[in-house]
Amino acid sequence: MEEEASVQEIHAPNSICFGCGPANKDGLRIRSFKREDMEFGLKMSFKTEEHHQAFPGMVNGGIIGTLLDCHGNWTAAMAIMDLHGDTEPPCTVTANYNVQLRRPTPHGANLTITSEVTELLEDRASIRMEMFANDKLCAKGEGLFVAVKEGHPAYHRWN
Repeated sequence: MEEEASVQEIHAPNSICFGCGPANKDGLRIRSFKREDMEFGLKMSFKTEEHHQAFPGMVNGGIIGTLLDCHGNWTAAMAIMDLHGDTEPPCTVTANYNVQLRRPTPHGANLTITSEVTELLEDRASIRMEMFANDKLCAKGEGLFVAVKEGHPAYHRWN
C-alpha cells in the first residue's frame, strides 16, 4: 500500500525549511495532512529522536515551538489556497506565534498535532494549534500567518 503524500511533499518537495522541508535531511521534515472533520485544518504525527531532548526523556521546547509554527503555517497556506480555489498554496510566513507549554512532553511518545483556522482573510489566517502526547495536552499555540508577494525574501522558498 502506497503511503499518502503530505501537503509539504505535494506542494514544496524541494523546501529546505528546518521544520517542514522535505528536502532538509537534517530537519524535522514534518508531514501534515488535511483533516476530515473540518473544512480548514490539518493534523500530523511526529516521533522525536534522541537529539530532540532538553533533558533525559523530555522534548526540547524549541522543537515543540518549531513543530507548532511550521504546522500552523501550512494550515494557513492550505486554507488561503482553498479559499481562493487555487491549486497551489501561496507562500506564507509567520507574522507572530505563541506557544504555551502545558506539561513536559515525553520523548519517545507519538506526538499528535492538530490545527484549525480561527480567522481567514484574503492573504492571512489566524491558526490555533494543539499538541498531545499519550492523549494529554502538552502544548498549545496560536499564530498569524501571512501570504507574501513577489519581492519578499521568502517568496520562492517552497519551489
